[in-house]
Amino acid sequence: MTTLDSKPENQNKVEEPYTENGIYSYADYLTWEFEEMVELIKGKVFKSAAAAPRRIHQKISGNVFFRLYKFLENNSCDVFSAPFDVRLPVKSIKNEDIFTVVQPDICVICDKNKLDDLGCIGAPDLIVEILSPGNNKKELKNKYEVYEESGVKEYWIIQPYELTLLIYTLTERKYVPSKLFTLGDIIESKCISGFILDLDEIFNDLD
Repeated sequence: MTTLDSKPENQNKVEEPYTENGIYSYADYLTWEFEEMVELIKGKVFKSAAAAPRRIHQKISGNVFFRLYKFLENNSCDVFSAPFDVRLPVKSIKNEDIFTVVQPDICVICDKNKLDDLGCIGAPDLIVEILSPGNNKKELKNKYEVYEESGVKEYWIIQPYELTLLIYTLTERKYVPSKLFTLGDIIESKCISGFILDLDEIFNDLD
């Protein structure tokens, strides 16, 4: 087993076991032991910015997850929260051919054929990511690209310290951004029919 330790010069990456081309697959990922959450994005290894999410991050995550869970009771869709592996294959579903494995804060999967004992293989319908200090580039650029390429129908980005939510909706294989939602707004999902979210309730009592 390989233990990954953080690089002091780059807090978004971890020190990687040597391979000839520096690209890692899900097969490699399964052999590692981690002291923190680690994700693969196009074969590159990324770790979480902190040892554990901050309280506000967890409060918002719980608020959103609870409302999705209650709405989806007796529904064909399932909702999961991190840690939960989402594998995004490009050409093959073999472990050695998968180079992106992410752990979204929250994801909704409506096709149960995508679920197995290891998590999800294929694009979830909805992904929610809550920004944390230090990982904004990963969420706003790296994950944006793989979510769009993989066909994630909706990608929600929540900024907990600015109390905002932005929705990217997949339209003709490209993401189209919403306006920036904040307190006083009620949003509605286009891919989870009938699901609405009152942001006053999500951002309530964070102090």
